Amino acid sequence: MTGLTTHILDLTHGVPASNVTIELYFYGEHEWQFLTSAVTNSNGRLDEPLLSEEDTKIGTYELVFHIGDYFRSKALELPELPFLDKVPVRFNIADTTAHYHVPLLVSPWGYQVYRGS
Repeated sequence: MTGLTTHILDLTHGVPASNVTIELYFYGEHEWQFLTSAVTNSNGRLDEPLLSEEDTKIGTYELVFHIGDYFRSKALELPELPFLDKVPVRFNIADTTAHYHVPLLVSPWGYQVYRGS
């Protein structure tokens, strides 16, 4: 498999994070360009890759995970202004023939990302 994929795990509840909006941007021509958005399924994954090999370019990308909306939907007792709302993850793609997987492990108070497989 090639291209770009992601998934989200909700560490507070120990489940995949479903129904989370994710936006993808590319930095080109000295500005951020919106590429696409998608919503996670019941497994915390997307039904299709965010980028196929054909659509992937070498450069800098940013995923924006709408985590605040997700945790508000879980009826947690959170402050009106949540600590985490939109989580941006900026990374580079250097090989357009490789598979890039960027998982997000998240709670209302922190997150971790890594390059998965």
